[in-house]
Amino acid sequence: MRMRKKKHGAERIEACSELLIKDPAVLADGFASVFGTERPVHLEIGCGKGGFACAMAEKLSDVNYVAMERVADVCCVALEKAKAMSESRPNDNLRFIIADAKILSECVKPHSVDCIYLNFSDPWPKAGHAKRRLTYRAFLEIYRKLLKEDGILKFKTDNVGLFDFSLEEFEECGLEIIWQTRDLHSSEKADDNVMTEYEKNFSEKGFSICSAWVRFKEKNND
Repeated sequence: MRMRKKKHGAERIEACSELLIKDPAVLADGFASVFGTERPVHLEIGCGKGGFACAMAEKLSDVNYVAMERVADVCCVALEKAKAMSESRPNDNLRFIIADAKILSECVKPHSVDCIYLNFSDPWPKAGHAKRRLTYRAFLEIYRKLLKEDGILKFKTDNVGLFDFSLEEFEECGLEIIWQTRDLHSSEKADDNVMTEYEKNFSEKGFSICSAWVRFKEKNND
């Protein structure tokens, strides 16, 4: 199955091209240039197989949802899932980008995103790989540029080490932690939580999910 997906990945992605932002540079003019309408914009970085993106786009039909995944073979599955579920979305409000998060500050119009989701990002557990973590301070500064004033980052992970590291980075960068928990599914936000495929699998095995919501403020010298 994996070999076949790699062999036919480009064709399968092209078959879902109406859902793909092929050239992220078009976002320099704002997200309305892609969606054709002005709505709040939510961005998921590292969307995996797309279950969370599809569910959120259906649930928040008044939001334009963009899901980003750097691995084309993985995004292929997400695109096909989104296309198959298109009739369940009240509005045409879901698009995908195949690219690395590092390009975002170069392509996206500054302060045009209302909310960013980081769901179960690669923890890069080796100490020497800290700069690759999506909650490392260099990435946080990218998100600050993307988000509107008072924009929110919503972060979920099952990796306690990554969670502790992230909290330290948030504090170091002067971000406001407006909510956090080390057991999301037992928290007051559990009923409204949309689970990823990964999250469902690990929670069924008894793993606790850590989560934090962080508010970004523009710096005085911006």
